[in-house]
Amino acid sequence: MSVRLWLYTAISRRIVKPLFRLSDDPIRDAAKLDRLGALAGQYVPYSLLLERGLGGRSANWVSGRGAESGRVILYFHGGGYFAGSADTHGPIMARLSHYAGVPVVMPNYRLSSAAPFPAAFDDANAAWDDLVARGYDPSKIVIGGDSAGGGLALALLSVLCARGERPAGIFTMSPWTDLTLSGESVAQNAAADAIIPADWMGAAARMYHAETPADDPRVSPLFAEFDAPPPAFFQVGSPEVLADDTYRMAEVLRAAGGDVEVQTWHDAPHVWHLGEYWVPEARAALRDIANFVQTSFDRASR
Repeated sequence: MSVRLWLYTAISRRIVKPLFRLSDDPIRDAAKLDRLGALAGQYVPYSLLLERGLGGRSANWVSGRGAESGRVILYFHGGGYFAGSADTHGPIMARLSHYAGVPVVMPNYRLSSAAPFPAAFDDANAAWDDLVARGYDPSKIVIGGDSAGGGLALALLSVLCARGERPAGIFTMSPWTDLTLSGESVAQNAAADAIIPADWMGAAARMYHAETPADDPRVSPLFAEFDAPPPAFFQVGSPEVLADDTYRMAEVLRAAGGDVEVQTWHDAPHVWHLGEYWVPEARAALRDIANFVQTSFDRASR
């Protein structure tokens, strides 16, 4: 563990983890988290940042230095479904775009504080459909996401596999795949997790799935079916409350015939990638994702 990762983890435990505890005003809670996340956005230069729509929602299209058109990463930000935006995750996607040589589009899907399920799920499907309508073949798209956004990407993947519209690949960072909270790591790692307060997860889950059962596969992709899924790449920190969400999800995809790689980054907190500006482990993890993206496109083009 580098000194910078140690500092990032310590600061996250002291500042970020308390902010994730929902009060009686989730919109205010989300605004606090978004203001904190937006601080990082001003430090990463973009070669090109376009704010334009996708699937009927606003979206950020980011092209890092050297990114070439024709292929695209469709990325869903994290934030427990109640916070986060394309702006808060712009820096890590700008760096990933540069490393992978591929533009990234991040839709601002509707958040649970204003519109519970199926709003975000519908927005994810609409974003995909819009990309295809714009001329992107599924083999030219890789989908990804972190935390709740990773779960959203996997829920979308289940639908795409059933429709025969498989993307070139999927990557996730510590995905939230089980909103029933049945994973043993939720309780086992509650104290050790530097970012996510386990006692907050139930409230965030209920705010998202609302009247829909938590084990609905569109809500919790851990319970979804995947028909011949594309290659998948998962990264998870340790210790994390979402560790079992990652490992069990990987087994579901493997059982469906998928080629799945899981990386566990010991002593790294939940979605440590957000520290990409000054944490070497964050940049290294993004390079590994970039390698997966490039390899996935190469495989799909054969």
